[in-house]
Amino acid sequence: MNAAFALCLAVCAASTIAPVARAQSDSASRSILNGAAVEYLFPEQITVPAGKSVPVALHFRVAQTLHINSHAPHDEFLIPTEFSIPAASGVKLDAVTYPQGEEITLPSDPKTKLSVYTGEFTLNTRIVAAAGNHLVEAKLHYQACNTTQCLPPKTISVAIDVIGK
Repeated sequence: MNAAFALCLAVCAASTIAPVARAQSDSASRSILNGAAVEYLFPEQITVPAGKSVPVALHFRVAQTLHINSHAPHDEFLIPTEFSIPAASGVKLDAVTYPQGEEITLPSDPKTKLSVYTGEFTLNTRIVAAAGNHLVEAKLHYQACNTTQCLPPKTISVAIDVIGK
């Protein structure tokens, strides 16, 4: 069995069996369970030429002491970070370029490298907007972890007011 897979199974099992007890006994765990793991920073509003593919940089921040898997994790069982825009929003996601992940190892398995995002990161997208004002509820799907446990996968809303002119 792959060492990283075994570690993930152990971490996931431990966090599933006793997340409350662990959170009460460990202040680092308490912060991973209470705060937002990832927050969308900006832009809140953009104006783009209607019907044309235009670049839009979206900025995010991962909470301190946490990491999220990159869009291309090294093992297939790890959950990648993925950005999407709903089809009925009046805005089409033409392309998304994810940043390269940072290579880290965990103290419990120093031989296995993980590809992750930490701190602030930017997704470079290309969107096409229909004419008009569109309140887009885009989505960022990710899984946040610290050095000892992972939270369940989560999807956050990325609210962007897109004005197509």
